[in-house]
Formats: sequence, structure tokens, C-alpha cells
Amino acid sequence: MAKPRKKSHREKPEFEQKLLDLRRVTRVVKGGRRFRFRATVVIGDRRGKVGVGVSKGVDVTDAIAKAYAGAKKTLIHVPILNGTIPHDIEVKLGSAKVLLKPASEGRGLIAGGAVRIVVDFAGIKDITAKSLGTSNKLNVARATILALSQLQMIERKRKEKKNDVVVPEQKTQEIPKKKVQAQEKDMKKVKEGEKAPSVKKSSAKVLKKKINKKAK
Repeated sequence: MAKPRKKSHREKPEFEQKLLDLRRVTRVVKGGRRFRFRATVVIGDRRGKVGVGVSKGVDVTDAIAKAYAGAKKTLIHVPILNGTIPHDIEVKLGSAKVLLKPASEGRGLIAGGAVRIVVDFAGIKDITAKSLGTSNKLNVARATILALSQLQMIERKRKEKKNDVVVPEQKTQEIPKKKVQAQEKDMKKVKEGEKAPSVKKSSAKVLKKKINKKAK
């Protein structure tokens, strides 16, 4: 009797990936032309991490593997607030221009092309996006990544401002010792009936009044 096959439990990959663009590129050399493949890959964990990688290879699998490794090195963390982005942002990168706006819950991904793939792999559920420039997938994907990374920077600055509240210190004016000693000497001279050299006439009168009040 044949033994039943054991089910193989494959571990889920750390990041999901999708081939955004694949092109055959040529390089002219002295001996002729060399053909290679250029792959653009988007990876993400749908929990705030997303990246885009581009690489060339002799064959398709080699190009995709290199692009995946490159995307892992350029991962960014996207701030997600209730399934959407915290605020509007518009970014221009070369000829690509991308506009991202937050959307209400249940609105869904209102975006297309490379923007939709990048936003989806980042884990954003509700957003309104528009590509206003070139239709090149690589440039649009890079512009979207730049926009999401700037969201991250703005969100960090807001948190730092909330946490780091600087309370101004109240500076107390301390009277130097020399002035105190000079005032004491002047008080003694005023008591004895002498004129104090460091005290003006008006201040000497005030000191006399103070002494008289204390004596009463």
C-alpha cells in the first residue's frame, strides 16, 4: 500500500511581492548588442512597510531576485491613521507628479496603475490618489514612495513637538556679593552720620527713613 503523503507546511514569505514592470534592454558594445532584462518589483507586508526595487539580469528570474533584494534595502515605514494617510500630500519627482489624499472609512482604494499597487502593499485601505504626470510605472512608483516617506517625516515632527514641550525656566536675578557688602557699609556710615561715597543723596535719604522706621 502506498503511504499517504505528508502535507508540506511552507512558511509565508516576510514580504509580498508583485512584478510592476519587465522590459528587455539592450546595450551596444564593440562586438554587437547585449540583451538583458530589467525588472521593477514592489514589496510590502501590508502593515506599513513598502519598498520598490529595480535591477537587471541575464534572465527574468535573476532580474526579479535582484530587484527583490534591492527593494528590501529601501523599505520605508508609512504612518497609517484609521486605514488611511494622516494628511494630503503632493510630490513631483522628475516628470512624475502624484497627489495623495486621505479618504473616509469604507471608501476603498481610488487609485490606478503603480500608485494603487504601492499603496495597497503598504497596507492603506482607504485613499484617493491621482497621477498627474508621466505614465512611466517606475517613475510613478518612485514618486509614490517619496510621498509616503515625506508623510513619515511630517508625522515624526508632529510627535516630537507634542512630546518635547519646553517649559521656559524662570531666571532669578541674584544680587552679587560685592553690591551687598557695599550696601551694608553704606548703611553703617549712614547710621554714624557720615556720607556714603557709593550712595547718592536721594538713596541716602531713603536709607535714613528706613532706619527711623525700624527704630520706631
